[in-house]
Amino acid sequence: MVDTPAPTLPELIDMQIRTSGPMSVASYMALCLTHPTKGYYKADDPLGAAGDFVTAPEISQMFGELIGFFFVNLWQQMGSPKAVTLLELGPGRGTLMADMLRVACRAEGFRDALDLRLFETNPALIAEQNARLEPYGPKWIDSFEKVGDWPLLVVANEFFDALPIRQYVLQPDGWHERMIGLTEGKRSFGLDPTPIPVTTMPLAAWEAELNSVYEVGFAQAEVMKRLAGIVSTQGGAILAIDYGYARSQTGETLQGVRQHRYADVLESPGDTDLSAHVDFQALDGVAANRGLVVHPLATQGEFLTRLGINERARALSAANPASAADIETARHRLVDRGQMGDLFKVFCAASPGLQPQGFAS
Repeated sequence: MVDTPAPTLPELIDMQIRTSGPMSVASYMALCLTHPTKGYYKADDPLGAAGDFVTAPEISQMFGELIGFFFVNLWQQMGSPKAVTLLELGPGRGTLMADMLRVACRAEGFRDALDLRLFETNPALIAEQNARLEPYGPKWIDSFEKVGDWPLLVVANEFFDALPIRQYVLQPDGWHERMIGLTEGKRSFGLDPTPIPVTTMPLAAWEAELNSVYEVGFAQAEVMKRLAGIVSTQGGAILAIDYGYARSQTGETLQGVRQHRYADVLESPGDTDLSAHVDFQALDGVAANRGLVVHPLATQGEFLTRLGINERARALSAANPASAADIETARHRLVDRGQMGDLFKVFCAASPGLQPQGFAS
């Protein structure tokens, strides 16, 4: 008897469409990225030169070191509590957190107060995180209810962009949700036939032109709502670094990346990274509604410069003259307008009374 091979993720998606009809963009993204066994983030390590993308912590240790300084400064502003939970969402290989803690644990009392939690489900990445962070006693969680009762400090670097979004397209009779179905056996975009009146959409969509695309990050808002609720009760702050826009707007940003190149989002589900720009104005409103103070959005270049990346680069170059050129190249890539400096934005929502460094007053 010959065993029948298990269906691939593309086959599962196509079968679901044939059985239940077209699926939303959000459902498609969720299956592609987080299917329990075949999703993109359940597979092998996608980071670095051998993967599909390189994140800021992989570019230079300066990125994580400055964020470590940022958080230990907040902890000190809070009165250096005897216990504090530091939570990272989507910690990758653990590089960012390792660089953060190398700096933060120099502050007297921080190491003893540290309760380190990591929101991660990829077995390969968990193994790498443990290899780097084992001395700090990390705990992995799959639910925000498991963060404990201490003041909570959250860091999320390129996490919100990977959460599923819904897309709507304006037609003469109103907004129609974009769906994914099958045309002649191939995955294709289409529109739900039932319109949504313009007046029920956010204000940014009211004066859109015909055929405009409006993206709504319900999952992004839900994550922020839950975290902000915890921080509003227990104290702390949420730092999110991602690409996105400061004000809600129309425009399609959903994209696929595979082996450092843009790829068709409908091809190779499970093998292609999918992401979309973050609507920081929407996150701002959610956090503010939970009682947090949202500080003026900064670009990554502004944030890192205010925290002292130029001074840190000079110090590293002086200590490692042979690496000075590489250090300067990394600094430029992190802060320059034509590089990551303007593309990435830095969001911070904190308990009233805290003054996070790196943001305009």
